Amino acid sequence: MQAFRTHKGLVAPMDRENVDTDAIIPKQFLKSIHRNGFGPNLFDGWRYLDTGVPGQDPATRQPNPDFVLNQPRYQGASVLLARKNFGCGSSREHAPWALEQYGFRALIAPSFADIFYNNCFKNGVLPIVLTESEVARLFDDVAAFVGYSVSIDLERQVVVKPDGAELGFEVDAFRKSCLLGGHDEIALTLRHKAKIRAFEAERLSKMPWLATRI
Repeated sequence: MQAFRTHKGLVAPMDRENVDTDAIIPKQFLKSIHRNGFGPNLFDGWRYLDTGVPGQDPATRQPNPDFVLNQPRYQGASVLLARKNFGCGSSREHAPWALEQYGFRALIAPSFADIFYNNCFKNGVLPIVLTESEVARLFDDVAAFVGYSVSIDLERQVVVKPDGAELGFEVDAFRKSCLLGGHDEIALTLRHKAKIRAFEAERLSKMPWLATRI
């Protein structure tokens, strides 16, 4: 998992409430057994005028010119600004995969669905909760200024606006530590692999029948 310490990025506004995971990555793309390749299908139903299918070449698609991520001013955005209850619906982990593989490193909203919020941390995406008034002001600023970017400092837990104003946010200490170090649950477990191997060897020496195949 890619570590997150500080990040400066262009902000793209997703001005909708209750964006569910089927909108983030539609169900037809969940057939893949791989954890990559979902970026081109992020927000597929809104992003394209035609219906996409797994494995389709994005170059053959019909982009929706009215969708925010297709607008030239938001090309290369890596911070997504959203409204409340972002990521609701089913618990598919493909949603943060698609966001991360598109290029988003951080999400800012007044609230997130719980499972989606947890899945973001497990996949190197930082979900930031700010107040509704702070988010509303950011929407106004993004609309008013082309190229609007913010800096995010996870260690200090602040979003820094272009004028230097800082917006503080809360984050669980364990989740923060994992993101700073780039560790998911598997990586955390493997940090103790020497102890795990020693335990397994000792157990096998005491109970050798465990290695018997039937």
